Amino acid sequence: MFRILWTIGGGLALAVGIAGIVLPLVPTTPLLLLAAFCFARSSPRLEMWLVEHPRFGPPIRDWRAEGAISSRAKTMALVAIAATFLLSVFLQLPGRVLAIQAVTLGAVTLFILTRPSPRALPVSRDPDA
Repeated sequence: MFRILWTIGGGLALAVGIAGIVLPLVPTTPLLLLAAFCFARSSPRLEMWLVEHPRFGPPIRDWRAEGAISSRAKTMALVAIAATFLLSVFLQLPGRVLAIQAVTLGAVTLFILTRPSPRALPVSRDPDA
């Protein structure tokens, strides 16, 4: 029963994460991490598929190995955060809402900026390797 719930949760997180590729305010990577977490508890096959996926796997592997976020992902996240706050200012949301947003988005920005970037894999100089 719990395996089914974990699988459903992983599937939903994956679906919304994939939607986040084209929807600017939906965070793709955290949802992929959540999907991998859920699949690890329900289906090793689905977890392996997700972690080894050529497009979705690298950010999951970087996070699991080093707690790292790529420079490109950091840049995209910070642009989305700035755009969100600027849109809120443009829409003239109440000052209380802007203050809550500023604190929350500031904390998220601080978290993102304090994560390391993934280390590059060493390149072998041996032509036979």
